[in-house]
Amino acid sequence: MVKGKGGRGAISLVTPLGDEDVRALKAGDSVLISGVVYGARDAAHKRLVDLIDAGDPLPFPVEGGIIYYVGPTPAPEGMAIGSAGPTTAARMDKYAPGLYSLGLRGTIGKGERGDEVKRAIVEKGGVYFAATGGVGALLSRHIQSAKVIAYGELGPEALFEFEFIDFPAVVAIDCHGGDIFTIGRERYAI
Repeated sequence: MVKGKGGRGAISLVTPLGDEDVRALKAGDSVLISGVVYGARDAAHKRLVDLIDAGDPLPFPVEGGIIYYVGPTPAPEGMAIGSAGPTTAARMDKYAPGLYSLGLRGTIGKGERGDEVKRAIVEKGGVYFAATGGVGALLSRHIQSAKVIAYGELGPEALFEFEFIDFPAVVAIDCHGGDIFTIGRERYAI
């Protein structure tokens, strides 16, 4: 749910996200995400898609959810999690459209997305958030709790459930087709 403007002009979002939340977002908006967010990388995504293909239920409620592409490090004493920086989102492109079609509202990663993912975001009413790479230790301060909910044998590539508090990100691709990567190239072309 969009709760209004947060600090520094950012839009505060609370999961799960609904239609109105996503439609209000535009490429380039700064957001602060709070609530339950799921963490997964390549190996967990493959297992999720295998479940979808088999017609089996997923181990988390996908409707309105957000998946953060992350492989966190172990938690140091006194912290919920270790460094938790974003993974390159394009590595999950072959899995993302199927998850968006099941009601996933958002993904968080770094870098550009392929055309099939962009189409799925527009057609299914989703959003792709970009988080800043290289600042995983700082981002981990916005994760209040972390627990493995499936595929623990995958270590940092397991499926996690996180509780986010004002996690900073930027709307990279919105449900209207806006894309900061395209906008940036057009704006700064020589």
